[in-house]
Amino acid sequence: MNNPPRQTEASTSSRYLSATHEVTNQPGPLENYNPYQQDMALREAVVREGASYANDDLIRFGDWAGKADTIDLGHQANMNKPTFRTHDRYGHRIDEVSFHPAYHELMRVALENGLHSSPWTNPGKGAHVARAAKYYLHSQIEAAHCCPITMTFAAVPSLQNQPDLARLWGPKVLANEYDGRNVPDSEKSSITIGMAMTEKQGGSDVRANTTRAYATGQEGPGQAYELVGHKWFVSAPMCDAFLVLAQTASGLSCFLMPRWRPDGSKNPWQVQQLKNKMGNIANASSEVELRGALAWMVGEEGRGVRTIIEMVAMTRFDCMIGSAAGMRQAVAQASHHCHQRSAFGARLSDQPLMQNVLADLIIENEAALAYAMRVARAMDNQNNEHERLLARLATPVGKYWICKRTPNHAYEAMECIGGSGVMEDSIMPRLFRESPVNAIWEGSGNVQCLDTLRALQKEPETLDTFFKEAAEARGADRRFDQHLAQLQHDFADISDFQYRARNLVDRMALTMQGSLLLRFGDKHVADAFCASRLQSSGGMNYGNLPSGTNPAAIIKRGTPVVG
Repeated sequence: MNNPPRQTEASTSSRYLSATHEVTNQPGPLENYNPYQQDMALREAVVREGASYANDDLIRFGDWAGKADTIDLGHQANMNKPTFRTHDRYGHRIDEVSFHPAYHELMRVALENGLHSSPWTNPGKGAHVARAAKYYLHSQIEAAHCCPITMTFAAVPSLQNQPDLARLWGPKVLANEYDGRNVPDSEKSSITIGMAMTEKQGGSDVRANTTRAYATGQEGPGQAYELVGHKWFVSAPMCDAFLVLAQTASGLSCFLMPRWRPDGSKNPWQVQQLKNKMGNIANASSEVELRGALAWMVGEEGRGVRTIIEMVAMTRFDCMIGSAAGMRQAVAQASHHCHQRSAFGARLSDQPLMQNVLADLIIENEAALAYAMRVARAMDNQNNEHERLLARLATPVGKYWICKRTPNHAYEAMECIGGSGVMEDSIMPRLFRESPVNAIWEGSGNVQCLDTLRALQKEPETLDTFFKEAAEARGADRRFDQHLAQLQHDFADISDFQYRARNLVDRMALTMQGSLLLRFGDKHVADAFCASRLQSSGGMNYGNLPSGTNPAAIIKRGTPVVG
């Protein structure tokens, strides 16, 4: 009988060296949970703003949105950037952008769930609210692909300015299907719509555009033209058609330009290159030249800005929702991490300074969400003059403020997680890179402030409506009352509004957010908001909540629970 080999000192040492440590104190991933059911502020807003009927559908959607496999779609779509080919192997011009299958899957789910169509196909009480809630959940998975979803959604009001084109294109635009093939629209049952406005020399100043439109026969609305020129920034270039601005003899006009001609040949608008963006990676953005591209005039000739501004207003609304959603995902990740990780002898979420930061991040998100969902209710009631006027002014104010607050919010949430938050195998770097996009696209901060001024000049009653809405919280909090009174006083003379615009629009946004939180929000959130944003002399960096607030209650409310 053989004796077992003796364990030598060397082999014992080798065994110990192979297991250097036990991994402990590492939070698990935020996945396999329902982000709708774990978001108290969102659930409250859905009921408050008139979409309680959508609760079951949102629970179902939340089940999908929180799955590990769903979350991985966002990672895959961003790890595999779109690629571009000008020609096929036979030399035919194809202008084809290829996307990872994860991108197409996210697009399919979005369109099948009506994120581009539901308020138009099923209008009524709560329609925009329900759609906004679902968009809020969907964009937390991956924000970049939401660009063509938003543009398709937003194109509908502009298309309705040309009834004959709306009848022809509308059914496919509104179809709850997805077809990502590079084929003529005549071969599809559903299509997506993009827009192409800006040019190299003008940017946001679209009246400086030089692209020309030449009538092929009769002139005027609904008629065919050929467009010659360029566009400097065309996102989602694989959309099936685009709303485009071009000059005619009567001035800047709006056109619907298909990617393919009705005879099945390729329309001669050519992608020059894809933009190399710091964020919004999964979505392609491009530079194009129009070499006699066929397009039909939409709306009145020479009134292109007025025609397309309805689309722009809706895209700005989605910027608000998307940025609020980015905040929610960022603070959900941060609070989830800090609830599970300990340092210096205590759980991070129980330590006073971290509590201050986490609670402040949750407050910012809840204020942004409350504002965006109130605008959604206003959009559901555009036949009511108060709601129409409120939406007109609240949209540029909210787009300016919410989107501008998002980058620092994303950074602070990343810092809560620490070094792991910088790693590309987490969602945090993507949230950070995405965070400036909505503040810059669809009109940067200064453009939103100038649009606010334009609304005040064109319809002065918008300001009265804004203050009437905000004043519904008067008497609920002394700090709010003082802030509102001072703001109203400072609007007595707006002769130098352009110079003071950022200060005034900042305070308008804070006033409306404070009013909404005082009337409808959690009492601890509302109190801390007023203390830190309407009264406090502390800095505007996150983590400046004054003493006397209740961060523990706010954190408990805002932290998602997994399992």
